[in-house]
Amino acid sequence: MERAVVLVVDDDRAVREALAQTLELEGMTPLLAGSFVEAKDHITAGFEGVILSDMRMPGRDGFHLLQYAQGVDPDLPVILLTGQGDIAMAVRAMGLGAFDFLEKPCAAQALLAVLGRALKTRALVWENRGLRAAARAADPAARMIFGTSPQAEALRSRARSLAALDLAALVTGPRGAGIAKVAEVIHLSSTRRTRAFVRRQSAALDEAGFEAALLEAAGGTLFLDEIETLGAALQYRLAEALEAGLAARVIAGGPDGLAALAETGGFNAELYYHLEGMSLRIPALRERPEDIAVIFGHYVRQAAEQTGLAAPEIGPDVVAGLMAQDWPGNARALMSAAMRFVLGVPDAPGASAGALGLAEQMAQVERSLLVASLGRHQGKAAAAAEALKLPRKTFYDKLARYGLKPEDYR
Repeated sequence: MERAVVLVVDDDRAVREALAQTLELEGMTPLLAGSFVEAKDHITAGFEGVILSDMRMPGRDGFHLLQYAQGVDPDLPVILLTGQGDIAMAVRAMGLGAFDFLEKPCAAQALLAVLGRALKTRALVWENRGLRAAARAADPAARMIFGTSPQAEALRSRARSLAALDLAALVTGPRGAGIAKVAEVIHLSSTRRTRAFVRRQSAALDEAGFEAALLEAAGGTLFLDEIETLGAALQYRLAEALEAGLAARVIAGGPDGLAALAETGGFNAELYYHLEGMSLRIPALRERPEDIAVIFGHYVRQAAEQTGLAAPEIGPDVVAGLMAQDWPGNARALMSAAMRFVLGVPDAPGASAGALGLAEQMAQVERSLLVASLGRHQGKAAAAAEALKLPRKTFYDKLARYGLKPEDYR
């Protein structure tokens, strides 16, 4: 902040102007508002200053302003000016996150001392946010793998770990889960990040193409997508090359059932054993429903940027529509849905959710949470019920209600 900015909110014009004069004399920049309605235009996620607000105002009072400001930015300091009869309310507001309160009339020295502390706190918050943003920009896993669930964080952590090891690796997952993107994250997080990331469809490779790809990726990473479709002779050749050592790092992408293919002879077992020790599995969206809205929001913003259209609001009806689906196409299907949503096509998420009542929407969310818990615990019903803090009988009753079977998730 070049100058300390203070949003002054008071319905008394004379008080506002007196406070503004005091702040200007101290080199601060006052923004004046006579009501909550005027003030809210300044209270945005990018507002770098602090708020000084009267407690009692017509319409929405200082307490409401505090709640609104916290909803926008929980770290935004709000200082309340109180009359003698408002102290109990101000103390309550402090318990709910107000930075401080001052009883009117207050001495300029006391006011400036509190504002000084608030502005220093605010400056530190923005400095830390800048550092975190810089760290995130330098961390491909945080920048490219979305989600707030424990599974998403574990996925980011595993990708970073595999990147540091610089060995041949295997990325598996259901169709549409973003296997190629996670492979690229591993490459970008590794010491090879400045060298080539060469992607090839395994089914399209012959001997010459395979050798050319290895040569192009020397010093960098060769990603072989859908490794199960690589010809049998090339599977054997790759296993030998990994044993001898390569100039390129190899990352293979494959389906969840690759281990079973290796066991039954459908995939070269020796090659599988070279890869599976350094493996990472991307969980399906149905295993982490709490990530669906987060990932969808990212794709909506991306689609809006690509089309030049305004991003529509993702309301509760839309979220309910998203949560009602298992998303067998995973991230790829969610990306397509986001584009349809931005374009406003009839089958976009949320198009019919508005017709659902609260009970139906809550049922959709409940079903998705049951599915997620079963997925996390590999279909072990007792563990899934315990994680949801449900009695076992209640858990089984809910499974029956939604037609869910634990064995389908093992």
